[in-house]
Amino acid sequence: MIERLQHKELEIAKKIRAVFQVSYKIEAKLLNATYFPPLKRPLEDFIESTTAFYGYSKNGGLAGVIEIDRNNRYTLIRSLVVNPTFFRQGIAGKLITFVFDTFDSNLFVVETGLANGPATKLYEKCGFTEVKQWDTEHGIRKIKFEKKLHN
Repeated sequence: MIERLQHKELEIAKKIRAVFQVSYKIEAKLLNATYFPPLKRPLEDFIESTTAFYGYSKNGGLAGVIEIDRNNRYTLIRSLVVNPTFFRQGIAGKLITFVFDTFDSNLFVVETGLANGPATKLYEKCGFTEVKQWDTEHGIRKIKFEKKLHN
């Protein structure tokens, strides 16, 4: 089940951050990153965030989280994380489909590390198209995808 998470509540923010931490440790390894800024994100950043968090619950726990930032031009998937215990169960795809179905937007945007093969394959499978690649100051090659919908 997917529902909006009340990230300003301390206990919920802790659960969100816990999924981010275990998921991003895997991504850091995929990217061969010695310094990975998402792993440094403090709990306060989740509590004070102006973004929306939606969670996928399974077996009584938080299996995946998608973080959304919107404006009048596009919907940005700021983060998409799945607890490794639940990898390869279609949870990330369900969260993306939920965003497409929930947010009235003509353009969806997402970024990831280029070497994160599972993420890039997922975004392409969901209809995203590569629009840009660049190197970060931390030495990570990133890729930006967009999906345009014509209503």
